[in-house]
Amino acid sequence: MTNVLMHTVYLGLGSNMGDRQATLLKAYAEIEKLIGTIVRQSAFIISEPWGFETPHVFLNSVICCETKLSPFDVLWETQAIERRLGRTQKSIGGLYHDRPIDIDILLYDQLQLHTPLLTIPHPLMLQRSFVLQPLLEIMPFGDGMNVGWSQSL
Repeated sequence: MTNVLMHTVYLGLGSNMGDRQATLLKAYAEIEKLIGTIVRQSAFIISEPWGFETPHVFLNSVICCETKLSPFDVLWETQAIERRLGRTQKSIGGLYHDRPIDIDILLYDQLQLHTPLLTIPHPLMLQRSFVLQPLLEIMPFGDGMNVGWSQSL
């Protein structure tokens, strides 16, 4: 019997279009089916748009999953989930816009990764209270995932 190495991944989710809560719940179901078991989830919080102006506020949450997938496989699956739930374009060059769903990889084990496709830890998470507040709600102290946060990311 082969032991499969499980990884811990924290995902940030947000929606500011349509039935935001229903969309986030659909995303949870897709994540459970395609990425892994959700072991912790934050409460939903309402936040103002970050990085652009719109009258539509966001509903945000953070979840913690156990997964067998690599970081890039998690990225591909989250992007596929976004497309299925109605997201037609990604933000490019810091130009943000309204969207039915956004799923960001915040942390993956204690991995530090910097590639053109993916950066882990998420490079802007320390600037976003709508990420930090729910992340701190579900991240157990002693998890080891916060090692190096005091360093510039």
